[in-house]
Amino acid sequence: MSSSEQKRVGLLFGSFNPIHIGHLILAQHMVTHTDLAEVWFVVSPQSPYKVGQQLLPEQDRLALVEAAIADNPQLRTSSVEFQLPRPNYTVATLDELGRQYPQYQFVLLMGGDNLAGLAGWKDTARIQQEFDMYVYPRPGYEMPVEAANNPRLRIVEAPPLDISATFIRESLHAGKSIRYLVPEAVEQQIEANRYWASQ
Repeated sequence: MSSSEQKRVGLLFGSFNPIHIGHLILAQHMVTHTDLAEVWFVVSPQSPYKVGQQLLPEQDRLALVEAAIADNPQLRTSSVEFQLPRPNYTVATLDELGRQYPQYQFVLLMGGDNLAGLAGWKDTARIQQEFDMYVYPRPGYEMPVEAANNPRLRIVEAPPLDISATFIRESLHAGKSIRYLVPEAVEQQIEANRYWASQ
């Protein structure tokens, strides 16, 4: 199968601690307004750049993502990073997904804030040479000038939703409602398990 015939799949990496409507609106925008057939949420066990961050156990975060996208066949989850050596880096994940799914052509989805830090990623030159990247604006971040010179990089004008998982966790800890910030199924799981609830 040639690369032009391969199904193009966008990869949205994150801790999803928890997943929220900003993630979902972005993913749906990508499958609706680009050539991507699907978007996969790649749940990260622990970012090497966020050591010490307090995360819900990875299987719980994966379950929340699965609950959030259960009714959308264009969105999928991936736990591929759970089985990779740690600390893990994006390039290793891309290599592993390529081995497991040679029928797909994977596209990196990232915000302008991640693009600004791309130079510090492991094997960044190879990533930029071998993979397309769809970059969406993030409030407060300007697109680097050199981005315009990368033929594999596309700017996608997705809705700039300034919603943070940190705000959601803080709201839960304070006993505040998170209604409409996360899908109802996610809210129900969080409440049932008392994730991030005040003690």
